[in-house]
Amino acid sequence: MSELEAEKGYSGFERFMFFVTPILFTIVLLGVLLTLFNFDLRNKVLTVGDSIPFLNEVLPDPVAKSETSTGDGENADAAAAAKAVDEQNAVIAQLKQQLSAKEKALQAATGEQTAKDKQISDLQNQVKQLSAQKEQNDTSKLSDEEYAAKIKALADAYAKMSPSKAAPIMEAMELDEAVLVLNSMRTDDQAKVLEKMTPKTAAEATVKLKDIKSAKDQQIAALQARLNKQATTKAEPSSSLDTTQLKDTFTNMPAAKAAELLIKMSEVSPSKVLRILNAVDSSARSSILSEMSSLNEGITAQLVSKLMTGK
Repeated sequence: MSELEAEKGYSGFERFMFFVTPILFTIVLLGVLLTLFNFDLRNKVLTVGDSIPFLNEVLPDPVAKSETSTGDGENADAAAAAKAVDEQNAVIAQLKQQLSAKEKALQAATGEQTAKDKQISDLQNQVKQLSAQKEQNDTSKLSDEEYAAKIKALADAYAKMSPSKAAPIMEAMELDEAVLVLNSMRTDDQAKVLEKMTPKTAAEATVKLKDIKSAKDQQIAALQARLNKQATTKAEPSSSLDTTQLKDTFTNMPAAKAAELLIKMSEVSPSKVLRILNAVDSSARSSILSEMSSLNEGITAQLVSKLMTGK
């Protein structure tokens, strides 16, 4: 009874609100959800709600927004995105251009360095060639000086001999070689040796001594004469007179003097030394070779080796 009495105590408006309030809550909730997901549906719902009495006082007014304005916004966003892409492409193109310039500069620097390295290498090679040439010139100069010293020593050895013994030996040489030795002697010694030579040989030697221009030309002439003889004849022509003279001369000489002379002569013409050793008899040859061995074992061994093989 109390409940019926209480229920009878509600007014009509209260009963109406009792049923309408859940509906209004549901509508408001739907409006909020639709607002979050779809702007156009929100406006439609608000428009419908605005036509309902009492509900239009609770709901907000719909926002008027034309389709044209929406399209413009989308176009603006697309234009902004395109502009950003263009700016990025421009930056990338600029960076590529800078990278290309740096690569070209690096290639140019590498080329210059390569050219400098090649130039340095060429200069180093030139320095090496000049150094080698200088050493060769120094060696050649030293050899010329040694050769001149040997010729002078040989001339002194002939000067110590008696002219009658030195003359036949020098006549057995090539004329240019004999002149080379005579030119290294003193004038008095030259005259004594020429006096003991045959008139023809002495005259030819005198003419060559008169026409000598330089020591170098004289050495070349002596060497050329020896080469010409080796090229034209395989064996030296034998002469009984020359062989006899050589035999008598070196047999009558002291073995020590003959050995000293032959050692010095071997430096200029080993073939002449072999010819002399072949000319003397066995006893004289043995004594001379013994003395030569005491002076220079190497040269003596070479001569004996060639003597045994007949060279």
